[in-house]
Amino acid sequence: MSPYEKIAKILGVTEKTLIDFEGMISLSTGTNGVINKIAAENENTIAKTLSQIGLSPESTAEEVRGALQKAIFYHEKQFLNFLNSLSGQNEFEKAASLARSLAKTGRGFFLKKNLIAEIFKKRSPENLLKYLGYDSVGELIKEDGDLTEHFSALRFVETDEWMHQTFEEAYGSFTAADFEEREVEIRVLGERWHDIAQKFVEKKHHNVSHLKEFGVIFLNPIKMDIPGKFLRDFALLLHYFHEVEFYSKLFKRYSAESNFAERFKSLLRGDVKELMEVKEKNNWLIVQRYLVKENPQDPRLFQPRINPESIHWAKGEKDLASIGESAGDKVDLSMWFNLDWVGGIFRDGSEEIVSFDLEDNAMSLVSSMEGRHEHFYYHQREAMWTKIFAEYAGGEDKLEQMIMDNFDKGFVKL
Repeated sequence: MSPYEKIAKILGVTEKTLIDFEGMISLSTGTNGVINKIAAENENTIAKTLSQIGLSPESTAEEVRGALQKAIFYHEKQFLNFLNSLSGQNEFEKAASLARSLAKTGRGFFLKKNLIAEIFKKRSPENLLKYLGYDSVGELIKEDGDLTEHFSALRFVETDEWMHQTFEEAYGSFTAADFEEREVEIRVLGERWHDIAQKFVEKKHHNVSHLKEFGVIFLNPIKMDIPGKFLRDFALLLHYFHEVEFYSKLFKRYSAESNFAERFKSLLRGDVKELMEVKEKNNWLIVQRYLVKENPQDPRLFQPRINPESIHWAKGEKDLASIGESAGDKVDLSMWFNLDWVGGIFRDGSEEIVSFDLEDNAMSLVSSMEGRHEHFYYHQREAMWTKIFAEYAGGEDKLEQMIMDNFDKGFVKL
């Protein structure tokens, strides 16, 4: 199998699509040989990792997946033992504190907290009031004061229709004056939310979420004794720090624009242009969410693209791999550093793609433990596209800046 054929298969595109892509982007950037370079680095990294987990390139897909998931299982036990040695009320408080220390993010540009009360006055959260036993928004504001957790809990109790209508009505009039600079905040939700948070966790299969616009990340303290879940969610927690920081920079960048409110809403919706909207050659789509989770046959998934999500994940997994600097020999997650983009093709009767990414393997382990036996590789696939584009852009930092500079267009021209 040629390097082009192999990389194309891992990316889920045709070999012709990859060759045409390289021809166009090499001509415009003057950079050549990237696909061959990526293919060689991918093979070398796979060989090194397989050696670490006691396998070889001749191993089957089932054997490789099993060994990677076994590594997740082992590393999670290491991680939880280390976490238990830290100070804090419970493992969620400890995880929040540890994540805050690992994620090196700065101050952000976020909506002022007092606007939560204003949103509630515009759109009374009836289900929330009923759950808490209040008769009115006025009573809620008077009795509870800080409404950050209440706003975080809306997705547990209010309907999708209420959430969408509130977004359209309340978010359309915000201006730069409604924002302020402050630290990204991480909250462990209190006991009062336990019952409704439990339902959210059962539906979403994770207990971490965030409010980009308010710069808040929150943990639902719902313990799930399924191997892989805690490490998976801790990685997601670190990822959110970098995602929130990224969008904060965009909020600030657009805050002086006359159409700021619409741009702000577009960022929160995660808008992605359709292929027909990107007509010129050498314009590459910015895809700010995982389209495969919505529709695996979305035509945009079969074209070259840049997904900033993979940059946030790379930073989060780098934070996670660095934990040994503070944990010493108690926990070593360095094996997973720089594996986010790595994927291989192994035989199991037929050729199968195996992701070496930590999050994909943690999710696969959880799925296996829950009896679903799904194999995930969408984080790896987006990360490999990002790796390729970064080579042409001159590095990840330059690529991220290009994304920032062109986010409003919905595509990058190299």
